[in-house]
Amino acid sequence: MTKEFEQDSAVADGMVVSLAYTLRLDDGEEVDSAASDDPLVYLHGAQNIIPGLEQALTGLKVGDNRRVSVNSVDAYGDFDEEAFELVPYDAFPADVDLEEGMGLRMVESGTGRQVEATIAELRDEGALLDLNHPLAGETLHFDVAIVGLRRATTDEIAHGHAHSADHTH
Repeated sequence: MTKEFEQDSAVADGMVVSLAYTLRLDDGEEVDSAASDDPLVYLHGAQNIIPGLEQALTGLKVGDNRRVSVNSVDAYGDFDEEAFELVPYDAFPADVDLEEGMGLRMVESGTGRQVEATIAELRDEGALLDLNHPLAGETLHFDVAIVGLRRATTDEIAHGHAHSADHTH
């Protein structure tokens, strides 16, 4: 039986971290959270979470609580005024009712990479898509608690992400 955490272990590369958190913006609006009974589980050092938060968690132990602020550069980047693209309406499936503010996941032609976008504006010639992450340009404020910690398995390290708490996918 695997222990959920190892005594005296600290958050470091190659550790699977179970993290409870609340994420707020500068105005205090809560935008995301994970409770201690259903935490975010990630592989530390594998770029599974934003760099500024990962760096701030390094060295913490099970039971540690922190308030962490991460600037936009170390989170989802600054807001890019150039990251907009006008897409003609015939590029969208005919059965989709487009609305301003609607989030979309598209496949980039050529690379096959998935891109997330938000419809910023509906114009006569097409939909203006905002390709910025919804939290780009924001300073993120986290209240975090380390609720579990264990060494990653060889498979998890090879795959670059944590499997479930019981080591399965």
